[in-house]
Amino acid sequence: MVASGDQFATDVSGCGVTATIGGGGGLGRVGRGVARGGVVVRVGDVGVGRRRLAGTGVGRDGECRGAVCELVTAAGAQAELAARQARAAAGAFEEALAGVVHPAVVQANRVRTWLLAVSNVFGQNAPAIAAMESTYEQMWAQDVAVMAGYHAASSAAAAQLASWQPALPNINLGVGNIGNLNVGNGNTGDYNLGNGNLGNANFGGGNGSAFHGQISSFNVGSGNIGNFNLGSGNGNVGIGPSSFNVGSGNIGNANVGGGNSGDNNFGFGNFGNANIGIGNAGPNMSSPAVPTPGNGNVGIGNGGNGNFGGGNTGNANIGLGNVGDGNVGFGNSGSYNFGFGNTGNNNIGIGLTGSNQIGFGGLNSGSGNIGFGNSGTGNIGFFNSGSGNFGVGNSGVTNTGVANSGNINTGFGNSGFINTGFGNALSVNTGFGNSGQANTGIGNAGDFNTGNFNGGIINTGSFNSGAFNSGSFNGGDANSGFLNSGLTNTGFANSGNINTGGFNAGNLNTGFGNTTDGLGENSGFGNAGSGNSGFNNSGRGNSGAQNVGNLQISGFANSGQSVTGYNNSVSVTSGFGNKGTGLFSGFMSGFGNTGFLQSGFGNLEANPDNNSATSGFGNSGKQDSGGFNSIDFVSGFFHR
Repeated sequence: MVASGDQFATDVSGCGVTATIGGGGGLGRVGRGVARGGVVVRVGDVGVGRRRLAGTGVGRDGECRGAVCELVTAAGAQAELAARQARAAAGAFEEALAGVVHPAVVQANRVRTWLLAVSNVFGQNAPAIAAMESTYEQMWAQDVAVMAGYHAASSAAAAQLASWQPALPNINLGVGNIGNLNVGNGNTGDYNLGNGNLGNANFGGGNGSAFHGQISSFNVGSGNIGNFNLGSGNGNVGIGPSSFNVGSGNIGNANVGGGNSGDNNFGFGNFGNANIGIGNAGPNMSSPAVPTPGNGNVGIGNGGNGNFGGGNTGNANIGLGNVGDGNVGFGNSGSYNFGFGNTGNNNIGIGLTGSNQIGFGGLNSGSGNIGFGNSGTGNIGFFNSGSGNFGVGNSGVTNTGVANSGNINTGFGNSGFINTGFGNALSVNTGFGNSGQANTGIGNAGDFNTGNFNGGIINTGSFNSGAFNSGSFNGGDANSGFLNSGLTNTGFANSGNINTGGFNAGNLNTGFGNTTDGLGENSGFGNAGSGNSGFNNSGRGNSGAQNVGNLQISGFANSGQSVTGYNNSVSVTSGFGNKGTGLFSGFMSGFGNTGFLQSGFGNLEANPDNNSATSGFGNSGKQDSGGFNSIDFVSGFFHR
């Protein structure tokens, strides 16, 4: 039995402190709290009484028959139990309050001890000081004992409270949801407004990926892997989530635009960080085929860092088509030149060859150039600093167009290699604003896609951050359809895996709105093998219809591995009707291509090898861009 706090009641003369315990204020507050417990009990009574009310969820006889009435009844019963335990907890608190030493008593003890100490000039107060310290230690001992008892009593009361969660079922508006307060279908998570999301509070569909459980939340858009994106198809299932993007098809964070790889870019198809514009990247002069990021460029098609303008290769250039660093002007080769078409360093003027010169050296420097302001070799046009270019402001090699800093491009603003189009930062793209490789389309930051704004790889469709999909807005992988965050589904808005149908959060279901798992190794009809969804597939891990192969095939009538689209018969390919044979085949996107490493339409290479790469239309040579070329290593059109 612990002592009452009144045991230590003290009157300290001269200190103005009279210590007592208790008072009506504290007891009154606790009493009112306990009284409210009675109100909670009556709420339970109301919940039971509701069973006889007419209205939504009740029958003609007034008997409750709906889930809402059952919910109210269960909640009322739990509230009644909670009220009883609250009264028990309040009683434990009252007992503890009566038992602890009031803070004023402790204060009085400390003040008395201090007064005795300061007046203890000759040691005459030593016995009194020792007595006060002993009393202070007893106060601590009493408080510890009281609080230990209070902890035990309150814990015992809390332990008897059942969790409220079992009484609250998953409340969703839609079918096939696992979670709470979703408005839509086939979601796994909470507070989603849309379909097929894996995550929370998304406004859209197909966000998140079941691959490695990549939960994605707070997106406004569809097919994202990451958080807080305003747009669709951001992120990459292999690289990881991308967040805070405004736009579509970005890999990285805080980009505004589409098809960027990196962070804080504004524009399209940039590869690097903090670029403003289109198709900016960084060159790797020792190994041109290896992509290198470029940072802080403003303009189009720059290869390097901190350039302002277009088609510059190097760093901190202002202008068009310069090769080197710190040039101001057009078509200079070297560093720190001011003017047009100079070759060397620190020149001021036009067409100068050498260094530290001022003046006019000719229409062009370099050799074999036709036009004005060229400093390279064999260029036709204006302000080219590379070699073999036809056009304006190219700093690369064998380009046809404007402001290309890469090689063998047809178009403008390409900093990569063998592209047909404009604003492509990497290689073998046919289209606009791609920072990935071998894409046919617009704004793809991933690789080997046929479509638009895909952050993932080998997709046929648009706005996919997942891989191997035939369709659009998929954050998951190997789906044939739309808005799937799960894997290997044929249908739409599935957050589960290997389903044929729609709005399924479970796995291996054939149908709609299932939250549990089906039986067997496949879903769908007529499939032979395992892990297939859809219709008449043969092999393993296919979705769609009439596919033959193992792993990561989606779409229709495809054969191989990692194939998406329709009627493709070669591996690692997206698109329609692409073919290939032999050791060097596949790795394609587009329509009707035959060979190795191709994008575009109707390209045919009879004898592909490790030097093969083609973009564009109807080409039959090696490393061609443009259209209808039959010789090797050319850009443009109709080279034969």
